[in-house]
This record gives sequence, C-alpha cells and structure tokens, in this order.
Amino acid sequence: MLKGSKVTLRAMEPSDIEILFAWENDVDNWQISNTHAPFSRHILEQFVNSENDIFSNKQLRLMIVENETGLTVGTVDLFDFDPLHLKAGVGILIAENDLRRKGLAKESLRLLIEYAFDIINLHQLFCHIQIKNARSVKLFQGLGFEITGTKKDWSMNNGEWENQHFLQLIGG
Repeated sequence: MLKGSKVTLRAMEPSDIEILFAWENDVDNWQISNTHAPFSRHILEQFVNSENDIFSNKQLRLMIVENETGLTVGTVDLFDFDPLHLKAGVGILIAENDLRRKGLAKESLRLLIEYAFDIINLHQLFCHIQIKNARSVKLFQGLGFEITGTKKDWSMNNGEWENQHFLQLIGG
C-alpha cells in the first residue's frame, strides 16, 4: 500500500467488483476513459482477479481509499506500460463530484508518481486530457506535467470533435 496523509492507494480486491462495475458503466465517465460499451461483471471479475503486475499486464490499477472515512473513492492507473522505453500513461478517477477539489486526486497522483519513478524506475509518465477539462490540466501541471502537444479533433463527444492536450512528466 502507498499511504499519504489523505489517501491510501491499495491493490484491487474481489470486494471492489461492485463499485468498479458502477464506475465503469457510468456513461458520464466514458468520455474521460475512452470507453464505448458497458463492462460485464464477468470481465471485471477476471480483471480484478488477474495478477496485478504491471510487467505482465502492462497496466496497474490501484484503488484510492480516503484515510479519514476508509471509503474507496476512486482509482488511479498506469497503462500502456512500455518496459523498454520506461514510460506509462496515467489515468485517475475520483468517482463522486462532492469528493473532488479536496486534494484527494493530487495526493493520489503524487503517490503514484513516486511509485512510478522510485520503485519501478520509469523515465516518464504521460496523459491525454481534453482541453476543455481545465481542472484536470491544472491538476497535472501542478504536479510537474508539461503540455508538449495538442491533438486536434482527437475525440468525438456528443457529435462534436474535441482537442486534447498531451502532457508529459520526465523523471530524474
């Protein structure tokens, strides 16, 4: 477990399947996660029960637990792990709107960044954020990510094309 003052990041457990089922099938989250179809419980059970090893799965999902309440409030992911070039994508979800803007995402990402650079020795992290998602852009920039490119007409949302920023954080 990775523990901060506000949150703890922990491995997924079988008891997380129901909450993951709700979050993954929430259409409001699909735009951010680039999801196009619902997930079945069976698929999520296989995912949760698989070996949670970034070197074999090329992905690592950790559950975000708020320390004060003990509630699981979101997930943070490393994905598209490239062991040759020592890089991975980063994604985060704080599931409930009323839990956002309380520093939970910032601390979760800080813990994940420390893990990525200090434990698995990555050289860089990257993310793709829709330009109109100013809060997320500000969050990642506040942790040292830099906008290194803009992808025009990169994703379709409600019948309209949207641009995305490409952000990178290069480690030491």
